[in-house]
Amino acid sequence: MSLYWRIFLLNAVVLVVAILLLLGPVTVSTPVLFGEALVLIVGLVVMLIANAVLLRIGLAPLARLTQTMVTADLLKPGSRTTVTGHGEIAELTTSFNAMLARLEAERATSSGRALSAQEAERRRIAQELHDEVGQTLTAVLLQLKHAADRAPQPVREDLRQAQETTRAGLDEIRRIARRLRPGVLEELGLYSALRALTAEFATSRLSATAYITPGLPPLAPATELVLYRIAQEGLTNTARHARATLVEVHLRALPNARVGLLVRDNGQGIGVAAEGAGISGMRERALLIGADLGIGQGPHGGTEIRLQVTGNTADDRLQENAR
Repeated sequence: MSLYWRIFLLNAVVLVVAILLLLGPVTVSTPVLFGEALVLIVGLVVMLIANAVLLRIGLAPLARLTQTMVTADLLKPGSRTTVTGHGEIAELTTSFNAMLARLEAERATSSGRALSAQEAERRRIAQELHDEVGQTLTAVLLQLKHAADRAPQPVREDLRQAQETTRAGLDEIRRIARRLRPGVLEELGLYSALRALTAEFATSRLSATAYITPGLPPLAPATELVLYRIAQEGLTNTARHARATLVEVHLRALPNARVGLLVRDNGQGIGVAAEGAGISGMRERALLIGADLGIGQGPHGGTEIRLQVTGNTADDRLQENAR
């Protein structure tokens, strides 16, 4: 039973007992006159109604606070309960809003550190794949070629096949290293990186195209990395889960020096499924640069991922959260 009904029923019991006492041993006349009973009953009803209305008004801030507690999500910050009235309820609401703001700040700080460590680990693994595994496989290719040139014809064919298998493995390792550490982003910039990333996901079953509007405002390197990672995660989700035949990546300028990223496909959509680690990771990255991230169904079906960011403050916010 809610607090409202507990207080209301307690008050109602007290009032009913008082009326019964007035109608029984504690009364102004014996026997009870009809007019007195009518007045007392009408007064009881009026008091109960007034009690219910006043309790509903007085406890409304608690109901709003409860709703905010239920729907609060640290990955979707900004939800606050309006502080109304005075006294303990107002203090409770203010304390909850302050606690929520503190939790959001701590979550952003911890996410910044975790994602910074993740990017460093990605760079380390990519470097080791390129330097260690890549060089080893390259040496194996040369040895296989050397052996194939001197082997008899039946063995030579097997060695040629081994060469092709090793070359395919080397290409796959290089592809993984590029996804772990987008060197093209550092060397050629976001535009070329997004086009190259989109081209990697293009297959015979999936048409992937990048549309980039020229004349975008300059973006900080940290902001470009977040845009790249969110586009990468969106394309990965489309390729793995969406059952789509078309995916588009749009990067365009928006009013007030903002930049918008849109990843849109014609797949089956996300429906009512719970958000997984991939979407949660995108929300955490968006929070780091103060970007607005929206994920939902497109106007013609499929899934749309929309990100809006202001380039001149995002890098400072990211560095502040990562400290």
